[in-house]
Amino acid sequence: MKIVREDSLIKKPVTDKVWDVVVIGGGPSGMMAAARAASRGRAVLLLEKNARLGKKLSITGGGRCNVTNNKPNVRTMLSSYKASGKFLFSTFKQHGVAETIEWFAERGVGFVEENHGRMFPETLSAETIRETLVGELEVQKVEVRSRSTVSEITRDDQFSVFNIFLTNRELVQARSCVVATGGTSRPDTGSTGEGFVWLEKLGHTVIENDMSLVPLSLKDKWVSRLSGVSLENVKITLCVDGKKQKSSFGKILFTHVGVSGPMVLNISKQVGELMKEGEVTLEVDLFPSLDVGTMRTNLQEQLVEKSNQKLKNILSDFVPASLVVPVLELLNIDRETPGHSVSREDRAGLAKMLKKLTLHVKGLLGADKAVVSSGGVALTEVDFRTMGSRIIPNLYLAGDILNIERPSGGYSLQLCWSTGFVAGDNA
Repeated sequence: MKIVREDSLIKKPVTDKVWDVVVIGGGPSGMMAAARAASRGRAVLLLEKNARLGKKLSITGGGRCNVTNNKPNVRTMLSSYKASGKFLFSTFKQHGVAETIEWFAERGVGFVEENHGRMFPETLSAETIRETLVGELEVQKVEVRSRSTVSEITRDDQFSVFNIFLTNRELVQARSCVVATGGTSRPDTGSTGEGFVWLEKLGHTVIENDMSLVPLSLKDKWVSRLSGVSLENVKITLCVDGKKQKSSFGKILFTHVGVSGPMVLNISKQVGELMKEGEVTLEVDLFPSLDVGTMRTNLQEQLVEKSNQKLKNILSDFVPASLVVPVLELLNIDRETPGHSVSREDRAGLAKMLKKLTLHVKGLLGADKAVVSSGGVALTEVDFRTMGSRIIPNLYLAGDILNIERPSGGYSLQLCWSTGFVAGDNA
């Protein structure tokens, strides 16, 4: 079969080889899809634009890789995907949390569970997961071509094949095609959204892409001094113009320009919406299990017990040392004041601030800092029993290319494992 394009894009002769399956995108969903398809005896080619597979996977979870969330019950797991969950039942029933953990365990990967069900590899290294997937591709004899950038996909209905054009003017042909190119978060890793362009040309509806899980920048300049400091088991209350909107419990991580961490990421989309209405603030309660009165009593006891110590040292027993000076500066209290000389007014101010440290939101960081993006192919155009397109025969979609909203905590990667496996099982 020889194809000639009027624009003379193809310069090389077209080979007679037609792959059973071509997977575009060497991220988690693409590698899973390729490995599964090849395990069924299919001739599989995996195309990746980067020099190495799993570039974004290597940095996920701060380099530790939050593989999934320990919710083996399908309905319980899918409740975290909000409205999208109703589409995913068939997919997760075939390959859900339990199957994912088992799949990696069979390849020598053990897991540890952290707060809120987050599952990490025992090594606490994302490279463990990446190397496991790459190793499986080798075992299943998947042909991998890195530095291979796709420019266009068309379908030849006469011969029932996909024509996949590369930027190096090469043509690849396949009976089935899996698109797993991701969204637009972290474009430095290759997620630049070109998959949406191909799919729209093929007839799919693509919902406008937006950032879903994004760190926040703050107006408070002092937070830059806390970069890298994390606060565990705190309560954050999201407010607009001083009116409380919602509260969350968990961990907050300070960055050089603001805050991040699972709890912040999960409210970031709502923060973006509320910023259109007024000034958005975050009220951080460092001791959510105590009321202000008890907080004041505990503080007073410490000041009496350590009456000759400096206030900055006494407070270090309550909060991270790097937070002490900013708190005292905000209250205009001399850090060198001995415990016995702290006034009643200053004690009350300290207790109140430890219960309500107010952060002023400046904005959401851009796509280069986003963990995942929302938007993507309309879910009604996908058969989730197979991950096949309802519009184009033998076209399959997996991972972040889909318009599925999900929280931080292993849900995004589980979406990749589930949709990738089912796509590979049917392609």
